[in-house]
Amino acid sequence: MTSSVYDRLTQLGITLPPVSVPAAAYVPFVRTGNLVFLSGHIAKKDGKAWVGQLGKDTDTATGKAAARAIAVDLMGTLHAAVGDLNKVKRIVKLMSLVNSTGDFTEQHLVTNGASELFGEVFGSDVGAHARSAFGVAQIPMGACVEIELIAEIAD
Repeated sequence: MTSSVYDRLTQLGITLPPVSVPAAAYVPFVRTGNLVFLSGHIAKKDGKAWVGQLGKDTDTATGKAAARAIAVDLMGTLHAAVGDLNKVKRIVKLMSLVNSTGDFTEQHLVTNGASELFGEVFGSDVGAHARSAFGVAQIPMGACVEIELIAEIAD
């Protein structure tokens, strides 16, 4: 990328949120060596859990928007973990859990909301990542999507 990550965020109209207070017995991130592991972040809308079940009362486009919102929250936490998002050498992996009915099969399309934003913000070399997208019966607080992230940080 020719511009900094923060320039790109500004161009996209994105303001990074502060780290959310954990809702249970865990920490928002752990750094070991050059890797940072971010705990799962649930989708939020208007400061509350973005509730819904894909295939029942939430469509794929809405789920994708929720996953994009999670990516913004994840970047806020990643910024808190490393101090400067320009130090991110690689978004290594996302794991996405999609609250969905047994017959819903578009978890991968929902998760694209996050994956595409990481590509836009970090560029294709740094932002491209491995990922998994699962359908699950429920997510804490009834949220429609939860995503965790692993990133590699430059020395």
